[in-house]
Amino acid sequence: MNQELLEEIKRLKSIADLGLLYCDNEYNKERYTELLEISFRLLSKVSGQDIAIFKENFPVAKDYPTAKVDIRGMVLSPEKKILLVKERADNKWSLPGGWADIGYSPKEVIVKEFKEETGLDVIPETLLAVFDKRMHAHPAQPLYIYKVAFYCKAISSQSDIGFDILDINYFDINNLPELSETRILKSQIELLYKKVIESDWKTYFD
Repeated sequence: MNQELLEEIKRLKSIADLGLLYCDNEYNKERYTELLEISFRLLSKVSGQDIAIFKENFPVAKDYPTAKVDIRGMVLSPEKKILLVKERADNKWSLPGGWADIGYSPKEVIVKEFKEETGLDVIPETLLAVFDKRMHAHPAQPLYIYKVAFYCKAISSQSDIGFDILDINYFDINNLPELSETRILKSQIELLYKKVIESDWKTYFD
């Protein structure tokens, strides 16, 4: 999928959503509805997926459209190996985490995600990075996403694995498994790891 083209289509859809949210007459409503339909058709063409999938998952905005937030956490073993979880969704590995939940602070989200996915109790120590996924080599996605990454310390031993997780393991930075690249990239893990190892606590941001 052409990443640059996808970004333009997402911007087109955002304009259509904003127009429908704030338009004050039927003439404008018709034009913005047409723009929205065009964006769905283009998304379908560039992705090869049925247009109904996009209409079902991206309904007309009821509020100002904003970026979605994905929150991830890095925990290291005493041997400086990285804790990764194997995602049931694609059978690949990622840093623990997930979507930011309404009603939870970013710190609370990552504590909850670690507990649900790995059984570990963790303390978020430092905000390592805020990534704009558009500026990294992730596979193309219709959503516009910011990724927040914390360095965390485990304060308990591992217990139950979450329902959406197949496995948990620690990996050497030079021997990472196949990663779930919609969630995390090797380059991002390397950046986060380097910051922790070097005690560089200045937050990276795009």
